[in-house]
Order: sequence, then structure tokens, then C-alpha cells
Amino acid sequence: MVKTASTMLPLGTAAPAFSLPNVDGKLVSLAELASARGLLVIFMCNHCPFVKHLRSALSEFGRECQGRGVSVVAISSNDVSAHPDDGPAKMAEEHRSAGYPFPYLYDASQAVAKAYKAACTPDFYLFDSDQTLVYRGQFDSSRPSNGQPVTGADLRAAVDALLTGQPPLQTQRPSIGCNIKWIRGSEPDYFTGQAASE
Repeated sequence: MVKTASTMLPLGTAAPAFSLPNVDGKLVSLAELASARGLLVIFMCNHCPFVKHLRSALSEFGRECQGRGVSVVAISSNDVSAHPDDGPAKMAEEHRSAGYPFPYLYDASQAVAKAYKAACTPDFYLFDSDQTLVYRGQFDSSRPSNGQPVTGADLRAAVDALLTGQPPLQTQRPSIGCNIKWIRGSEPDYFTGQAASE
């Protein structure tokens, strides 16, 4: 499995705007999430083994965050001409099957992924109530086949810090996953496609 790391967007970055279709066909925008205590944006997809590894934990964590006043939204940006299992119809099936409590949006142009400098699936971005970036990085240290339990420890600590008024975590480790499947010839400048080391 080729592993790609997060680009680690600078802390303090304002959340780039988006308005994308959810699996139910309705548009969801950044603006309508502005009243939340925080916002978690997850770049993910259906077929990635790194996402599948976290599947049930993501569903549970999404409910936990929403119960604490943090909005959650997932975005799939993969090129579906090359990976049809990541298209809207299959996304809707996966949304139901996994029991995701959050919107699952489709970024057909990949413009939103590029605005966030997303590189891998899953890629996590946590914003405060002003929609300013306070965490980007891994869910936890568990990976497929590394034997470590899925706990969500890193991201949970970041949410806890946000909601208790603490400064952003000093140690933030990149997420590791499959690279976003860019439309051929449109790979962003920040993405090199090189394998990550851990």
C-alpha cells in the first residue's frame, strides 16, 4: 500500500468556503455551519483501506462531536472516472451502510480538496467557532495491519482542547492514507505523490 501524508496546512488558516452536494442531493455550505462550537472536515472516500479501517470509529466519533456542538462534514474528492466506487451513488450506499451521522459531500471538480491542500484519505481538519484551523493531522496512530487499536486519541484530544478553551495541541502528527485520486493532469502543485514514511 502506497502511503501519503497530510500537507499540514498552517494553523490559523481560515476554513476555505465550499458548497457541495450531499448524498441526499441537497447542497451543504460552509456558511451554514458557522454557528457551531467547532467544525471537523474529513476528506475521505469509499474504497480506501485506511478509511475502511476507521469506518465504525468515524461513525461513533461523528456522533460524539455532534453531541458536543461540533459540526462534522465528510468530503469525497476522488476522480470517479478512474474510481467509480467513489461516486455519488456508491457514496449514498456507504453513508447508509456505515451509519455516518454527518453529511457526505461530493467534490467533483476537486477544487475544495485543493483549497484545503488535502492530500490523502482520510485527512482531518478541525476548526474553531470562528472557523480558524486549530488541528490537522491523524485520527490516531492506528493503521491497517499495524496492530494498534483505533482510539481516535489524537483528534479527540484536539476536540477536547478546543471545547475547553485550551490552545491548539503542540504535537500534531500528519494523517497517513491513500493519496487523493486526482483527475489526470490536474494534480495540485503541493502534491508530489511520494510515499510517506512513518
